Amino acid sequence: MRRAVPLKKAGGNVKCSTMTNTEASFDVIVVGGGPAGLAAAIALSQTGARTALVARQAPYADNRTTALLGGSVDFLDELGVWPLCRDRAAGLKAMRLVDDTGRLIRAPEVRFVASEIGLDVFGYNIANAVLVDALERRAADIDQLSRIAEDAESVRCDANAVTVTTSSGRSLTAQLVVGADGRHSLCREAAGIGVSRRTLQQAALTFNITHARPHHEVSTEFHTPQGPCVFVPLPGDRCSVVWVAAPKEAERLYALDDDALSAAAERQSHSIFGRVHVEPGRHLFPLAIERPQRYAQNRVALIGEAAHVVPPIGAQGLNLGLRDGIDLASVVSKAKAAGEDLGAPQVIARYGAARRADILSRTFVIDVANRSLLSDLVPMQSLRAVGMHLIGGFGPLRRLAMREGLAPSWRNARKAG
Repeated sequence: MRRAVPLKKAGGNVKCSTMTNTEASFDVIVVGGGPAGLAAAIALSQTGARTALVARQAPYADNRTTALLGGSVDFLDELGVWPLCRDRAAGLKAMRLVDDTGRLIRAPEVRFVASEIGLDVFGYNIANAVLVDALERRAADIDQLSRIAEDAESVRCDANAVTVTTSSGRSLTAQLVVGADGRHSLCREAAGIGVSRRTLQQAALTFNITHARPHHEVSTEFHTPQGPCVFVPLPGDRCSVVWVAAPKEAERLYALDDDALSAAAERQSHSIFGRVHVEPGRHLFPLAIERPQRYAQNRVALIGEAAHVVPPIGAQGLNLGLRDGIDLASVVSKAKAAGEDLGAPQVIARYGAARRADILSRTFVIDVANRSLLSDLVPMQSLRAVGMHLIGGFGPLRRLAMREGLAPSWRNARKAG
């Protein structure tokens, strides 16, 4: 069975790979050059698999950031990426959750401190542009990784291989293709994998600020009736802001000039940072929850936003994507050692089995937390307040929540087993 899906050709100049052959064969081809795709390509190449990364090389387009938690930092360190960007990241020593709904029934403030579970920090907040630059530099140093700096033009899945045709007409084949090409993944479509989507009546406005008072490496999340607004430390007296609101309110905030948005951010932060100044650049995007019917099929494995889209709550998005790369590299390494076809149904099924519980559980928790915040029902507000009170006041439960927030405990048990 063949499926061919055309990809939109990029305009402008494209930096081309040094490869000169019009046809080439690999063990694995990764399509998509975002953080998840780059990390997966590096990890797969380190298994000994002949790997190609197909994606244009261009400066990261915006100033959004990512809070990398525990295992994600360890993964990047193992890949040789973290030393290239560590000095441009801010540590996260504590996280505060503040009920700012103004409702009759409100949850108490909850504070999570990394030292309570024996850690210096929960993780680090880093600009996506800085992270992508470090990933690109590391990828360029790996002989086992061929960088094809072009868009994919088409993806065709056959019984024995997948063929990717690039924008210059180059034909690449592999046993396995990794779809790291985002929420509108054409690799996913080529594999015939359907996706369920639920649009949320929320949008996220992102921007960065400078402020007068230090953040002390504490991330503060204000829960409003329309969604969370989180201030995450950046190096120096700076924070990244993710402000989730109803679409019309988010659009109103987005349209404010810098002075007005600075004043709005200062009010929303209750002036805990003193005077606030918005830096140039802001982004607005609608929120949704998306999940594919399968995580792998027809010699295509999905990672990153091709495999899961969740609201920016609890810093789970890219951390999930990096765990996709960890699990996929583990499956490929074992299959290669056993002499198996890397794209065979039984091999990619192992990847799907490895990812299912992690993705579904994280999506469920994020969805429930978001719904409980938005609900106007008094019983739901009461339940949320009681839950937050238990987490904040009962040490063993709070420590469990912190550990599970960093990574599912069953993953560590599986590794130890």
